[in-house]
Amino acid sequence: MRLKLLLALAALGGTAAGAGARADERPGPPGRGRNAYADPSAVIAAELAFARAAQEKGQWTAFAATAASDAVMFEPQMVLAQQWLKGRANPPVAVKWQPHQVWSSCDGSLMVSHGAWQGPRRTGYFTTLWQRQRDGAYKWIYDGGDSLAQPLAAPEMIAGQIADCPARTRRPPGAEANTGRVNPRGANRSIPFDPAHRSGQSDDGTMRWTVTVNSSGARNLSVEWKKDGADKPVLIEEVSAPVSP
Repeated sequence: MRLKLLLALAALGGTAAGAGARADERPGPPGRGRNAYADPSAVIAAELAFARAAQEKGQWTAFAATAASDAVMFEPQMVLAQQWLKGRANPPVAVKWQPHQVWSSCDGSLMVSHGAWQGPRRTGYFTTLWQRQRDGAYKWIYDGGDSLAQPLAAPEMIAGQIADCPARTRRPPGAEANTGRVNPRGANRSIPFDPAHRSGQSDDGTMRWTVTVNSSGARNLSVEWKKDGADKPVLIEEVSAPVSP
């Protein structure tokens, strides 16, 4: 398959941290709503646990256990993951993978992980979108990727980056908080599932994503965030339609 992949230059240089955010980048204490902050190490840990579960419990068992109820994946058309995974037998040998990079919204409600995978006969890259749940845990809402002619080079350390935080305004006493939550999962319960398009954003609006899929199975994913006072791309992926055997 043909692959085009763009990683935003701002996401690769300068402020890249190790497994987590610096203390001075955190807008507030951990929690939900206005006081939530981003901790990329939480999704790094979720990815590592996910990969370990695939080896110990089976590939599709691990996918089902870590997917949100409205998560999507590609086979090659976009499908609701829990429906596709229900009752599916695990392959004899599970795919292995390692996260290389995590990008996060300011409040940590939405994060993107990107890394490498290795199968019995092929290798490639993956991109997974993670959403923080009501209990504070993370589940994936989007899982995609593609095969590559050459394996991705592993970084010296897993990097984590955080979007700029919006200016905080003081609310009048008794006023309701407005988290900016606009269909963050890209799944409005009143709208039927659309296999050609899906989108969402973080609770605070500092990160958003959209994916489109055509009838051949080719797809385009775009993720952008707030950085340096503007909307900037984090990651753009163009995956070609699968080639018939």
